[in-house]
Amino acid sequence: MQPISSAAVVQTQNIGKDVQIAEFAVIRPDVTIGNDVVIHPHVVIESGVILGDGVEVFPGAYIGKEPKGAGALARKPEFEKRVVIGANSSIGPNAVIFYDVEIGENTLLGDGASIREKCRIGSRCIISRYVTINYNATVGDRTKIMDLTHVTGNCRIGNDVFISLTVGMVNDNAIGKMDYDETRVQGPVIEDGAAIGAGATLLPGVVIGRNAIVGAGAVVTKNVEANTLVMGTPARFVRKLGEEYGS
Repeated sequence: MQPISSAAVVQTQNIGKDVQIAEFAVIRPDVTIGNDVVIHPHVVIESGVILGDGVEVFPGAYIGKEPKGAGALARKPEFEKRVVIGANSSIGPNAVIFYDVEIGENTLLGDGASIREKCRIGSRCIISRYVTINYNATVGDRTKIMDLTHVTGNCRIGNDVFISLTVGMVNDNAIGKMDYDETRVQGPVIEDGAAIGAGATLLPGVVIGRNAIVGAGAVVTKNVEANTLVMGTPARFVRKLGEEYGS
């Protein structure tokens, strides 16, 4: 791939050394691109985006999408027109990153993943294929979220957490029947070192304690204490966990 294709639309001057930009990529004004960045074909990067050194953006990704409610949202989106992607991170094909998102260094965003506004993702994370992270969510360092999982709005996820595939999280006990109120609409809190099994469902506001494990398919309706294993529907205490699980 030649350094900057003549078939790309590049409207910024803030480009580092040894950058590659492929054909049909669109780079708007006021984008900052670090050294050794690779941007593949058909990528769109809007104004206000900052790419750190060594970032790679794969075909079809869209970075800097503006949240718009189309008159249908119960809440009004609030955001800053800025995205920061840390050094050596990888943005997969057809991923969508909205404005007001920060992603740390060495983080992998999988194919088709979507991150909404006001989200903060740590360093050395894996956000796998088709994961959706809704507004105002935080994810700590070294956390892994597997394919097709949904992280709801106003959710907090700590460091060194593992969330398996097809996990669902929700933040509204009224199931959309009441007006939006951020003091009421709160997602789960998943503390450092916890693990969530495949297909589990976490209901609004539950706290998954440090190093706890939620079994596959469990429906968590109340808080889970640190260093415990819960399973079932609804999830029930099974046993305490020993040192082999990080306690």
